[in-house]
Amino acid sequence: MNYSREILLLLLLKNLMTNPYRRASIDPGLMPRIKTSGNERIPVILYHKDHSLSHMEKCLCRHPDVRLKHHLPIIKAIALEVPALLVHKLAVLDEVEYVTDDTKVFIHMNVARETIREDRPQPISYTGRGIGVAVVDTGVAPHPDLINPTDRIVAFKDYINKKKEPYDDNGHGTHVAGCIAGNGYGSQGKYSGIAPQANIIAVKTLDKEGSGDTSDVIAAIQWVLDNRTQYNIKVLNLSLGSQPKSLSYSPIDKAVTEAWKRGMTVICAAGNEGPGRQTISSPGICPEVITAGALDDRDTTSTKDDRIADFSSRGPTKRMVAKPDIIAPGVNIISLAVQNREGDELYRSLSGTSMATPIVSGCAALIHEMFRGYTNEQVKELMMSTAKDLDFPSYAQGKGLIDLAAIVKVHEGGAGHRQEN
Repeated sequence: MNYSREILLLLLLKNLMTNPYRRASIDPGLMPRIKTSGNERIPVILYHKDHSLSHMEKCLCRHPDVRLKHHLPIIKAIALEVPALLVHKLAVLDEVEYVTDDTKVFIHMNVARETIREDRPQPISYTGRGIGVAVVDTGVAPHPDLINPTDRIVAFKDYINKKKEPYDDNGHGTHVAGCIAGNGYGSQGKYSGIAPQANIIAVKTLDKEGSGDTSDVIAAIQWVLDNRTQYNIKVLNLSLGSQPKSLSYSPIDKAVTEAWKRGMTVICAAGNEGPGRQTISSPGICPEVITAGALDDRDTTSTKDDRIADFSSRGPTKRMVAKPDIIAPGVNIISLAVQNREGDELYRSLSGTSMATPIVSGCAALIHEMFRGYTNEQVKELMMSTAKDLDFPSYAQGKGLIDLAAIVKVHEGGAGHRQEN
């Protein structure tokens, strides 16, 4: 009898070692919310085993108080709203692998000033024509610089209010889109983005306050991948995120990693939690993606007086991954403003790693135009190998300031990539 009991104990121990989810099928970070919410509905993300979605839906029908929000096949999960008291019952279903919190993500904007800088030269002849850049954000308004002379907001998907026509009730996403692809139509070319003929695919996942659910962002990433061929989407811009709660990769981290594995060039904001170290936000913590920090160029064209923006998050990640990968200007960046009434300004200045990220995304669009067969890995390697070292610590600047002139030189057959020491 004792021998049999030892065998059972060994089998149980082996199962726990090979299937760590069964040791704790509910994320520890979700437990306090379960304990304090009672019968209140809470948003969760449920990883499921190798079962079809129709099978999962049948399982969920056992609980009529459960509302299915999103199918998230990119991470083999579903997003639910469920009474807190039922989470434990869901977690023990044979079909369920793990349950975690559907956390909030936020825009990475630091300060705003209604001032206009006088210098915004267009340095090169490449324009990003025909390249699709997905902006997962607060939406994108039909600004003159994006719709004239032709409408380059080629697709719009709204996960917040389910509207069909492009809009932005916050302004952040429109500013980001302008950094990428504004053509300067409303300023006679004075204020243009990096890739002024690229197409914008706008996916609204953040509300008018600039926050949203992780599951909506993951659903948006899934939508972008599903529609990438139709709109020639090469670049995914994520000027959003949240501070990681643990060493584990979150659902949004898993989604952006999968998008990268499927060939999407993903650009993520480093976050605005600087100047302390190990403050990189999620999903910028993912090793594969291109993570952008913010440079303060002090409103000059020379780099001699530049500094890393105080707010820009520093690396490494808590898993000791070297981040950020690269930096770009992120202080007092002039881009598009949403016009809500006659007489509103067409442009405004914003700061944050949210602004540095689309500058890198615009450069990525140009690289995809220059090097038509490039993979996302090649795009990242080219950016980092040609970056300008500003002599800041690597945990603050990564490889350095993105250098579009050096990238163009490589394309034209000039000097090669920066030599590593």
